[in-house]
Amino acid sequence: MTASAAPRPVDVHALPVMLTALRLPSFHRHWQALADRADAEGWPASRFLAALAELELAERDARRIQRHLHQSQLPGGKTLATLDFKALPGVPRAHIEALAAGDWIETGANLIAIGNSGAGKTHVLCAIGHALVEAGKRVLYTSTTDIVQKLQAARRDLALEAALAKLDKFDLIILDDITYAQKDQAESSVLFELIARRYETRSLAIAANQPFSAWNRVFPDQAVTVAAIDRLVHHATILEMNGDSYRRRAAASRRPAKHDARPTTSSDNLDPDTSDNITEDTAE
Repeated sequence: MTASAAPRPVDVHALPVMLTALRLPSFHRHWQALADRADAEGWPASRFLAALAELELAERDARRIQRHLHQSQLPGGKTLATLDFKALPGVPRAHIEALAAGDWIETGANLIAIGNSGAGKTHVLCAIGHALVEAGKRVLYTSTTDIVQKLQAARRDLALEAALAKLDKFDLIILDDITYAQKDQAESSVLFELIARRYETRSLAIAANQPFSAWNRVFPDQAVTVAAIDRLVHHATILEMNGDSYRRRAAASRRPAKHDARPTTSSDNLDPDTSDNITEDTAE
């Protein structure tokens, strides 16, 4: 029987190169400082290794969340922290926070916010989306018009199935302004395919400024309208948001009080917050 070979000497100077090869950037950044502390405090090797592993996992999670947040295309300022719940009397804070916890995502349920233009629908949905990304979910925010155009282009290129499969990676897709513009047969067809594909498997969150009775603007074919709404509401939470304009109140609260009263002219009434519904719809 031959004696076991003596362990090969470890080259500590090669550690940075080995950690780079192993794709452990947090190990690479922190091992020296932790090693000095471990030596000074007499840590066992297992504690030193566990501390490095915790740092690696924590920073890896943070990088993943930042990557997913970038991919989500969510507006940066529309979070729970910036949501003025006092301006949303019909939407209890506890209800929004429960939705932000994300249990409904696990079952492929939907969330539909219906109400007047400017009522805060987009802010609420995006705030929930931000919270879900922080919780590890994959979210995509898009205007309905934009995603329909992309799916139509994919169909023309005979790649619609691949495009829909790519969207499957998102646990939640937020479709903004679904009733904003009249859609033709081809547009409504790809939108219905997206809704049907995600039915009971992946979630949708939809902002609409028209009630379901007016959704013939979205799906010109009555049978398709009924089928789409049926799939969307089967497992859905519906938020009815018909209060005053959330944006208009927010703008008014930021506007300084005017002490110099003067006669009102026609130009004074050209408030950018009330100029037209198109601006409000696209900015929501």
